[in-house]
Amino acid sequence: MVSHRRSTQPGLNRGARVTVLSAAAATAAATLGAATANADPQDAPRTARARVDRLYSEAERATEQYNKAGENADRLRGELKRTQDRAARDQEHLNRMRTALGSAVSAQYRSGGLDPSLALLLSSDPDTYLDRAATLDRLTEHRATELRQLQQAQRSLAQTRAEAARALADLERNRAAVTRHKRTVERKLARAKQLLDALPGADRADFERSSRSGRYDAFPAMADLPAGSARATAAVLAVRQALGRPYIWGANGPGGFDCSGLMQWAYAQAGVSLPRTSQAQRYAGRMVPLSEARPGDLVAYRADAGHIGMYVGNGQVIHAPYPGAPVRYDPVGMMPVSSVTRI
Repeated sequence: MVSHRRSTQPGLNRGARVTVLSAAAATAAATLGAATANADPQDAPRTARARVDRLYSEAERATEQYNKAGENADRLRGELKRTQDRAARDQEHLNRMRTALGSAVSAQYRSGGLDPSLALLLSSDPDTYLDRAATLDRLTEHRATELRQLQQAQRSLAQTRAEAARALADLERNRAAVTRHKRTVERKLARAKQLLDALPGADRADFERSSRSGRYDAFPAMADLPAGSARATAAVLAVRQALGRPYIWGANGPGGFDCSGLMQWAYAQAGVSLPRTSQAQRYAGRMVPLSEARPGDLVAYRADAGHIGMYVGNGQVIHAPYPGAPVRYDPVGMMPVSSVTRI
């Protein structure tokens, strides 16, 4: 049988091979150390800033998932309450039917001791008896109908209670999802803070002054157009009032905001109800080209619409950037724009 094992090089025993491998590892380590030593000293702060930016972006996506889960929890709580209220009404109706049917059966039992044929023989007025017998038949049929209705009410109550149990289970699962998203956000924000705190003061200040991508010039020339509507004008006035307020993840005002919470709050001041997440907000109106943006339009960023701000004219948006940075103006081209929505 032919062996396919590679033969040991002649004259190279195990101890020699270990020595060669150790020497190669030492050479690689020395080369890596030299490369690191020769690296641009600006690379470390730049890399740290890039990691912070990435962590903020990831935290923002997790925040939007957290907001969506919270919105879903509110919907499920509403469904659960409505189902529980319906179950209570069904139970009350069922109790009334049982009481009425029980009373009727008891009364019929107490008055129905004589056999019908004997009662007819003893009756002084057979015609009256026959009329009463016909009435009794109708009453019996009516009782049968009531019994069927009672059974239907029991089935309806059981179904409603099953719906309530499912709604409660959905709510519990959603609460678990909210908790998971919250922990994800907290971990990413804590790591971003560690990286920022480790930066030299000048680099940290530069990061906090700049937009997240530094793409200040990445937007087309834009005319200063009036707001798209009266409600858009009111929303712009509201969002300007929020300038300087802190970024608080998961918050929608008035003391602090995340990006979509700020948009929701500003338009609420204009009497318009927006969805909670940036992904849903981008579809809350009519999409227009960036070159035709007007004050009050919502500008969603990145392909996943993970960030959103409000265009306020002069090539600027107002948005809630990230933790540590208050609500502020930034150029509309600070990040890749994915859509512009007119409410």
